[in-house]
Amino acid sequence: MKKWSFLVVLFSMILVLAACGSKEESKEEPAEAKTAAAEKLTIDHKYGEVEIDKNPEKVVVFDFGILDTLDELGVEVTGVPQTAVPAYLEKYADEKYTNVGSLKEPDFEAIHAMQPDVIFITTRQAELYEQFAEIAPTVYVELDYTKYMESFEKNMNLVGEIFDKKAEVASAVEEIKASVDELNKKASALDSKGLIVLANEGKVSAYGPSSRFGVIHDVFGFGAADEKIEVSTHGQSITFEYIMETNPDVLFVIDRNSAVGGEAGAEKVIENELVKKTTAFKEDKIIYLDPDAWYLSGGGLQSVKLMAEEIEASI
Repeated sequence: MKKWSFLVVLFSMILVLAACGSKEESKEEPAEAKTAAAEKLTIDHKYGEVEIDKNPEKVVVFDFGILDTLDELGVEVTGVPQTAVPAYLEKYADEKYTNVGSLKEPDFEAIHAMQPDVIFITTRQAELYEQFAEIAPTVYVELDYTKYMESFEKNMNLVGEIFDKKAEVASAVEEIKASVDELNKKASALDSKGLIVLANEGKVSAYGPSSRFGVIHDVFGFGAADEKIEVSTHGQSITFEYIMETNPDVLFVIDRNSAVGGEAGAEKVIENELVKKTTAFKEDKIIYLDPDAWYLSGGGLQSVKLMAEEIEASI
């Protein structure tokens, strides 16, 4: 009988301890929930507000500037548009990465199948934002060409916050800003005026200050041969007579056809009899810029550095 009473007491104690343990676990749950909540980020951008997980694992990137930044920071991505990958990012054309279409024509079926944690898009995909957002949290990033470096730094800080790379981003941005400041001093001291043109299958358009490629004037410090060029996404359509009459000391050329996978033919188009009359041609100052960095990407840790180095090499 005593043995039976002892067993009853022992069993009761086990039940009490189990109940206490359960209560302790329930007390801990809110703390765990708080930790999970702390790992969420709310991001405001042009198309609204989006909540994403910090350090997302499945990352789809449609902006090559963001891609070269993630590459520089050692952050793995899952999907990229592989139709026209910049040469300096050619490793992302490998089958190791999911091909999510092209910059202008995303493969939404492939993206949906990936179930990504976050998608980065930019101006080229802006009109498709809602379709991206239906699949996964979508972050829209863009460069404000009128405030290039401020915009660039803002985007880089965003990447640093999302992927826990704040210190690395801060160090890289400060290094770039220092080199850009030095470039600006050198370029500003020159008595030279530059003209930026985009060559595309025989047609030519010009870009001036505050434009898509205006960073050459606004940030890098190169004087403009024409301060009144129309600011638009596709530049101001010009003739070769215009180039001759403007007579730039330096002519910066971006070959769009080469950038999108066509044959490089800007030199044949640009160096005609009219352009040969300019100071730029006579002084061997027609500079063919890397279309990958300038046309396809830009605004990333690697591309901004490459762009500044090209302009410095032209001085």
